[in-house]
Amino acid sequence: MGNSPFRRMIEAPDFWRLWYVGLIVATVRWVETVAVGIVVYQRTDSAFVVSMMTMLRLLPMGLFGVFLGALAERFDRRWTLLIVVLLMSGSSAVLAVLDRIGQLEIWHLAFASFINGCGWCTDNPVRRVMIGEVVGREKMGTAMSLDVGANNASRMVGPAVGGFLLAGTGIQGAFILSVLMYCTALWAVLTVRSRIPRAAGSGAVLARIGEGLALVRTDKRLIGVLVVTVIYNIFAWPFTSMIPVIGRDRLHLGPEGVGLLATMDGIGAFVGALSVALWLIPRWYGRTYMCGVVCYLIMVVVFALAQSPVLAGAALLLTGLGGAGFATMQATLVYLASPPEMRSRILGVLTVCIGTGPIGFLWLGWLADRIGSHNAMAVTGVLGLLALAATWRWWKEI
Repeated sequence: MGNSPFRRMIEAPDFWRLWYVGLIVATVRWVETVAVGIVVYQRTDSAFVVSMMTMLRLLPMGLFGVFLGALAERFDRRWTLLIVVLLMSGSSAVLAVLDRIGQLEIWHLAFASFINGCGWCTDNPVRRVMIGEVVGREKMGTAMSLDVGANNASRMVGPAVGGFLLAGTGIQGAFILSVLMYCTALWAVLTVRSRIPRAAGSGAVLARIGEGLALVRTDKRLIGVLVVTVIYNIFAWPFTSMIPVIGRDRLHLGPEGVGLLATMDGIGAFVGALSVALWLIPRWYGRTYMCGVVCYLIMVVVFALAQSPVLAGAALLLTGLGGAGFATMQATLVYLASPPEMRSRILGVLTVCIGTGPIGFLWLGWLADRIGSHNAMAVTGVLGLLALAATWRWWKEI
């Protein structure tokens, strides 16, 4: 790989610092998602409430994503990223203290999920724009592959760690680990040397948002990516909130088993993202994006109907592979299709589309309480495939 993009990427220190921040934040997210999901289900016995915990992490994307995309152009992104990581670290620290003194309630977990979601929705317009500026346009596909690979590696480690910590130390241990990991991410942000230029001009935030939306309406590639993103986040991704429920009720697994089961998705996603980084060429970006979504939805249905941990794990492995193709190309296609001065704004619009996920979580949680979590998941996966077929004329340009 002497002169490959992968090899050249290793020579960009600031990329690896930003990559590490993404790895840590994603790992903490999965540690806490699994731990919180199991605890909430133990206390409430409601799949709907479990789904709502994950939904609250997505809600800020839909509410604030487009505004944060426009605002990000007017502030130093390095300091913005530092404040975001501090906010999430403080949230985990407060939860650890509350559990220590025996005062941790479900609403505390819900509020903290929302706060962490606020930090999460800055990732595209802040950290990933910084990555693009550091590595350059020609390396963005490889950079996103490696970044998504880090996110997927966190899905291998995070759920298992969350499950074992919950079984061994209680949820307090998971939150303490989160704080310690966030501290290393803060160090990485502070050592970033590149200065990402702010966008030219000083227009009002609403005017900038209007310009971004006007561009989206005239670009068929952007429309297609955003339509598919909405479908994925309503019909595909919400199934992850049901993994603890399926693992416990249908597959009869304990906390450790649920954590290990959830890592299978991460293993497949890590392998997929690494493969994309090493071998994918630009002319296959669009096909990889669409094939990833279709594979993911099919495997959601297979996982929902599986009655053995082995088959369920195999289905999750393949959802990971499909999800890697989708997630890697999602930000890459939007970044490459956007003018440099509007990238934060357009990625903010992408964040809003990701933020439609709460609709899917509400739907899946509501349906799961009525027909069972596995039946609800199978129905939702089929609906997602039908939605893709119905919107073909919008995404065929990808």
